[in-house]
Amino acid sequence: MNLSKIKKELNGLTEISFQLPSGELVPEHFHVTEVGKITKNFIDCGGTVRKEEVVNFQLWNANDYNHRLHPEKLVKIIELSQQTLNISDDLEIEVEYQGESIEKYGLDFNGGAFLLTTKQTDCLAKDNCGIPNSKPKVKLADLNESVCDPNGNCC
Repeated sequence: MNLSKIKKELNGLTEISFQLPSGELVPEHFHVTEVGKITKNFIDCGGTVRKEEVVNFQLWNANDYNHRLHPEKLVKIIELSQQTLNISDDLEIEVEYQGESIEKYGLDFNGGAFLLTTKQTDCLAKDNCGIPNSKPKVKLADLNESVCDPNGNCC
């Protein structure tokens, strides 16, 4: 989800909730302690120089049970960060949340709650590493390998 989409969805809500991939909700007294632009300059294992930019939201649970972040307040925080940090509406959002360690999630929306979605590592240079895009499908009958004989030494 990018910034323009979250602002649009927030404008139609009366309260904000975030749901973890497990289905558990982030406690309603969470705070958004950071909105930032993260720029990652790196080189992949194939030697290609790359640059990624995302907007980072950090969610934090405090012992402050008397306050709840309202949608209009989060929109104001987002807009202030956009002006101050020169963040465009089309950047994707990454969410940090404290689990066993700092966990990073993607973001989606189901019409009522924002969904923290799992992220995966990946090789960006599969073509240079000889890694196929998908596993080739093979019929067992087409394999020319001998089957273990119960009287042999291979089983």
